[in-house]
Order: sequence, then structure tokens, then C-alpha cells
Amino acid sequence: MQYNKLGKTDIEVSKICLGTMTWWAQNSESDAHEQLDYALDHGVNFIDTAELYAIPIDPNTYGLTEQYIGSWFQKTWNRDKVVLATKVAGRWPSHIRGWTWLTPEWILSAIDDSLSRLKTDYVDLYQLHWPQRPVQAWGKLNYSDDFFDAQRQDEEHIFQILKTLDKIQKAWKVRHFWLSNETSWGAMKYLQIAKDNNLPRMESIQNAYSIIRREFEVWLAEISLQEQMWLLAYSPLAGWLLSWKYRNWKWPKDGRFTLFGKNNMWYYLNDRSYKAVEDFAALADELWITLTELSLAFVNDRKFVTSNIIGATTIDQLKECIWSADVELSSETSARIDEMFTENQNPGNF
Repeated sequence: MQYNKLGKTDIEVSKICLGTMTWWAQNSESDAHEQLDYALDHGVNFIDTAELYAIPIDPNTYGLTEQYIGSWFQKTWNRDKVVLATKVAGRWPSHIRGWTWLTPEWILSAIDDSLSRLKTDYVDLYQLHWPQRPVQAWGKLNYSDDFFDAQRQDEEHIFQILKTLDKIQKAWKVRHFWLSNETSWGAMKYLQIAKDNNLPRMESIQNAYSIIRREFEVWLAEISLQEQMWLLAYSPLAGWLLSWKYRNWKWPKDGRFTLFGKNNMWYYLNDRSYKAVEDFAALADELWITLTELSLAFVNDRKFVTSNIIGATTIDQLKECIWSADVELSSETSARIDEMFTENQNPGNF
């Protein structure tokens, strides 16, 4: 397993990060513990979760994924062997904070609640799950003039958030911070305000990135490389659309899109996405690797990616994801991927 420095910190994280958002919805607590054991035994030291999980979003599943990790810590005493990351949700969904903005009071309350569920007294990384201001996210690209109305308010809000993060860092509840689903303006604004006011620096950014969804390269890759705000790539398999099980328009009964497709990552479900899957599957066949391995190896290979967040329903799926860390793509294969992508760009956007 390869390990990379996270931002400008002294933390080293595995190239593969164990994502947990489907636990409970598609995995039991014992399944979760089995995945954690296997991942740790095979070099994965990075765990990503959130107060919001499990997905799909439901008031009845709020916080359960953190609870599963907490019960694993209690059972195994492995807390000091992993880099643990969680997130605070913003002004959505309504069952968490009733559509209110993320205030200092909410952040202080949320971190304490997460620590309680996780059965630990600190997390290594704490993340803002998505921006508070209105921005396009989750595949939507169209610009709206309404987004530009509240710039002064947004900058003041970022300043207040950073002051609050500074408080919980000095209380030893969090080591470092990061962003998620953020834009280039937001990423640079957080860096600027933190630097100007001696407040905590955002060390990484977690956005969607995959072999079929590459807008990050245009908007944020340069920031990652120049500012050492490395990408933690999520949805590298587009909800497992980039796997054998969805080839030839098959919808397995236990697949995420079969169970939750209309409400979860529905923007991938279109003819262009399926064509991309078939094209890249044919390339994987030529290389004698699986489509999953090809797709993950592509993300692993990007210089601006510090860790690739995978999620699995079964141990066999988890094994395949971890194996991808050892798959190397030739320059010729990378060139072919670029050519294929150019012919069918970002099918997961709308």
C-alpha cells in the first residue's frame, strides 16, 4: 500500500481510503466491523465517515455509521492505528438542523455528538460536508446569477466558521480540517482567510472524481497542486456503475442503483454513462484487468489525488478495490483513456 502526506500536515494516509456511507443501508454492523478489520490488515489506515451517514439520507439512520465505527473501536482498541475523518452537515437536510445555516454553536455541538458516537476523544480530520452558500454540486453545472448575491455575507460566514474550528482544534478535539463539494472560489477563500487571520488551514478537499467525471481537473486540480490542498476523491466508481455488475444494462437486485437509484446519484443513469461504461470495460478486457481496477487505478494515478475513497458492500468488492492500489497504467493506456473521455465527456453531469 502506498501512503501520502495529507496537505502540509505530518499525517500519512493510505492511497485507498475506506468509505462508510452505505453502512446500515447495505451493510450490517458486523459487516462494517469485518470490512474495518480486513482493510486495516491490508494496509488501509484511513477511514472516512460523516454525521449524516448512512446514505440514502433518512432521519432513522442519522449517525449510525459513526456508531458502527465507535463500537469497532471499543471492541478492537484500534483507534491509534487509523486516521479517522468525519464531517459536519450544513443547512440541509431538515431533520438535522432544520435548514439553518451552520453556526458556531452547531459546529461545537456537532463535533461533540460525533465524538460520542465514535467513542473517541478526537478525530484526525473534520470536514465541512458542503458549502453553506448556494453553489452547483452533485453533477449540476449550470450557473445561476443568484449565486453571486451574498459574497460579503459568505466571507464573514467563512471567517466565523474558521474561528470556531480554531476553538475545537485548540481543545484537542480535531487535529486538522478539510473541505468537501467545494468550488475553486471557496477553496481559495478558505485558504486566504485562514492565512490572513492565523486560523486553521484546510488541508484537503473531497470532491467527486472518476474516469467518467473529471471536471475537478479544470476547476481545482491546479489549486491542489499549487496549494497542497490534495484531493480525496469520492465516487471513483460512480456508485459502482463502473463495475462488471452493471455491464450490458444489467441491474443486480442488490445494487445501489437498483435499491436507491432514483434518489441516489441518479445523474449517472443515462445513455452516455452506460456507453462510457461499455467503452472502458472493453479497454479493461484488453488489459486483462477488471473495469473496477481500471477505474480505480486511473484515480490512484493522478498526482493531485492523495487518497481514493472507496465503498464496498461485500468483502470481495473491498478486496478488488484494495488490489487496485497495485495496478499501474502505462502512458499508452492513459492516452487512450483521455481519447475515450474526450469523445464522451463527463456523462455524470447535467
